[in-house]
Amino acid sequence: MKNLTLLKRIFIALILGVILGITCSKTGILFPVKIFATFSGLFGNFLSFVIPFIIIGFIVPGIANLGKSSGKTLLLTTTFAYVSTIISGTIAYLLGVSILPKLITKATLSKGSGLAADPYFTINIPPMFDIMSALVFAFVMGIALSKMKNSSLLNGFNEFSKIITMVIEKVLIPLVPVYIFSIFAKLSLSGEIFTTLKSFAFVYAIIIPLQLLYILAQYSLAGGISGKNLFKMLKNQLPSYFTALGTQSSAATIPVNLKCVKENGVSEDIADFVVPLCATIHLAGDTITLVLASMGVMYLNNKVPTFTTMMPFIFMLGVTMVAAPGVPGGGVMAALGLLQSMLGFGDIEKSIMIALHAAQDSFGTATNVTGDGAIAVIMDYIIRKLAAREIKKETVAKPDLELQKAVVNK
Repeated sequence: MKNLTLLKRIFIALILGVILGITCSKTGILFPVKIFATFSGLFGNFLSFVIPFIIIGFIVPGIANLGKSSGKTLLLTTTFAYVSTIISGTIAYLLGVSILPKLITKATLSKGSGLAADPYFTINIPPMFDIMSALVFAFVMGIALSKMKNSSLLNGFNEFSKIITMVIEKVLIPLVPVYIFSIFAKLSLSGEIFTTLKSFAFVYAIIIPLQLLYILAQYSLAGGISGKNLFKMLKNQLPSYFTALGTQSSAATIPVNLKCVKENGVSEDIADFVVPLCATIHLAGDTITLVLASMGVMYLNNKVPTFTTMMPFIFMLGVTMVAAPGVPGGGVMAALGLLQSMLGFGDIEKSIMIALHAAQDSFGTATNVTGDGAIAVIMDYIIRKLAAREIKKETVAKPDLELQKAVVNK
């Protein structure tokens, strides 16, 4: 199993969990499911304990390190990236609210139906503080530290971020397949698992085409602004798209994406600044997935994802996933706190979101990375125009200055 990718491990765990649940349902032997129900309870409690630390570990260094840079390029790039993320989430919501109710017509995540598999024991691990406290603390500390130079406290938060990344890579991600196995074994015990999986297939039928269409829209905008050929830009970006499909990491795709962006005529200094920055703050693909998948889960639970519920979630999502680690599953781990605090997701819902996100993580990452190239093209055009305007102002002002000097000398 160690040699398999996370997606393959989760897929195998899901299938084996369904088989175990159905087998126990047919035979009436429940102790295997109860054993894994005990594990899922312990892991779920530990995950709830870690989530506030994930938020702090990602957001504080992300905002603080972002604020260290200065200038128009930083402000404009950050604004474009955030707006792009919000637009992608809004489009996903509008599409989901118009299509998903027609495809998902029956609640299938009810916990009281069928056979029960209660854990043998539970250990309560209460978080040291709740989700909203972690978010507010992270925002306050991140903004404050961005104003301080050579802060030793920021170095401490950077090291804390490395610890959290290590916990995700060494503990959470390896145990996620077992967690998924446990949850789906419990779900299949009720006999409704296949209806649930069918509903999620409908969600995927929307997610991936929307991601591709959003890439097309981004490059259409970039082409319209810069005057570059749309299809040529998309062709040049194909290596970065397929690299991201394979690595499932925006950070790991940066070298390839830099080359692709420069082939699209972006100047070296702009590319070297925009691409690494957007790799951590531009998450349109992940946002599309998390919005549509969470809406699917809500419909399955007979909950209606209203505009007033989802829009604050989308706005917070764009900030919360800043500087999520460049490892598979990092984005959804950073979003678990919002899913819990803003959408009311419990252990079952969160485990399903992890599985749904992992199953398309490659496509979401590829959408993020390819979109970074479009932002780089737009930023290159805008910065060039601003620079040309400044040069023109200096040229116009220079003769007046020479005339003043001549008068003074005379």
